[in-house]
Amino acid sequence: MKRYLPFLFLAGSAVLNANAQSTKAETHVATAKMIASEPGLYDLTPTFNLLCKERKRKSIEEALSEGANPRQRRVPERAQWYLEPFKVFDNLFNVGTEWYVWAVKTSDGVILLNAGRDYAAEAVPEGLQKVGLDPAGVKYVILHNADPANYGAARMFQDRYHSRILASEADWNIIAKSTDASADIKPRKDIVVKDGQKLTLGDTTLTIYITPGNDSGTLSTVVPLRDGNTRHAGLLVGGRDWDAAEQGVVYFPSEEVALKTWIASANRLRDVAAKANADVFLTVRGLYDQEKEKAKVLGARQPREPHPYVNAKALDRYLHVISECMNAQLAWRQ
Repeated sequence: MKRYLPFLFLAGSAVLNANAQSTKAETHVATAKMIASEPGLYDLTPTFNLLCKERKRKSIEEALSEGANPRQRRVPERAQWYLEPFKVFDNLFNVGTEWYVWAVKTSDGVILLNAGRDYAAEAVPEGLQKVGLDPAGVKYVILHNADPANYGAARMFQDRYHSRILASEADWNIIAKSTDASADIKPRKDIVVKDGQKLTLGDTTLTIYITPGNDSGTLSTVVPLRDGNTRHAGLLVGGRDWDAAEQGVVYFPSEEVALKTWIASANRLRDVAAKANADVFLTVRGLYDQEKEKAKVLGARQPREPHPYVNAKALDRYLHVISECMNAQLAWRQ
């Protein structure tokens, strides 16, 4: 009987460790839920619901096998993805698709933050014209991650308007290798962004950070904003979820590494936002926050009423929810 004791001890330890990790995960989930919950415009429960559900562990091999069979390209009806362009701040415009393309107006042209889906590419110059901006004045397009949903119009702006395209080195590599986009949609490699890089156009300077986790080269950008005589700072967070491998490309050696990387980036962005006095959260897609509701309130806003996009606590809460949910996912995997 004695020869079985080491085995029983190890088995018991494994059960205790599993229970401890499960409790740790539940603690992170409970914290994230509390932070996310706030009735009204700044409720982040949809983001919590997306990120804090326990998921089946996926190996790199499984993720790559999915990428070997790329998603079939689907072109939905225009009504399913089109949004009427509108002014958000005096120098910031949403120019019209469900995968948000933000246009920063400067004294010397326009900077686009992301470029939407390829099937919605023509809606971007149309949207710019509707809000009084010249598509030919787009000098730069910043790609915040390497998902084709965010660079669909980049090649068109590159070819038609000679816009410069910015992405991290890691994301340029993902774009080149991606099985989810055809060669005619992928932008040609152009400017490689460095961490903390400043991009100045006319009277406006943006600061770009490399914040990996969503993929290995995700970017996030601090944007100065104007609302009459009041100044604000927006933070476009380049991702929400995590991936270790997608589009037939390995981003990280394992899900654990991807999660730890995203946790570090989210925590770092909380510090970046605090130091920049960022009080506006700019999303890449409104599906998991109250973006559409904020836009409605903005459309009905009266003089001297508060700006519905301004809420520094909501920005910090969003990043905190990401961190807690990623910690929960990591605990489940350990």
